[in-house]
Amino acid sequence: MTEQATETQAIRKSVVVDAPQEKAFRVFTEKLGAWWPVATHSVRRERAETAVLEGRVGGRLYERALDGEEILWGEVTVWDPPHRLSYTWHPGRGPETGQAVEIRFLAEGDRTRVELEHHGWERLGDDAAEAIRSYDAGWDLVLVERYAAAVAG
Repeated sequence: MTEQATETQAIRKSVVVDAPQEKAFRVFTEKLGAWWPVATHSVRRERAETAVLEGRVGGRLYERALDGEEILWGEVTVWDPPHRLSYTWHPGRGPETGQAVEIRFLAEGDRTRVELEHHGWERLGDDAAEAIRSYDAGWDLVLVERYAAAVAG
């Protein structure tokens, strides 16, 4: 995959949840540790305890391991409750490899459409193509299955 292709490629996912916008945003941000599948989608895997998002621009997004270690995943760049959230994404790697993840929460009557866009793959260099394939499937599990189920429950 060329650098130009990875610069323009983005993963886009969306799900409609049966909840008002405020609840959809709150579950994504405040309850992240309850629904994020840290056993399979984290740096420490089975040694991960939870995921945490600090709700403010400059806030950290990180996992906490069972031994108390905190592993940075990224930093909040946009905090606009209950409409929009963006953060850098570089779990277990340096910030220079960080991609961008943007989540929009769009009211549709009593329901909310949650749209995710993950881009900036060129920062991963030769690892970009494999990362795109992995995250394309990973966001289906994380957003479309786990997050949506948490909002419903």
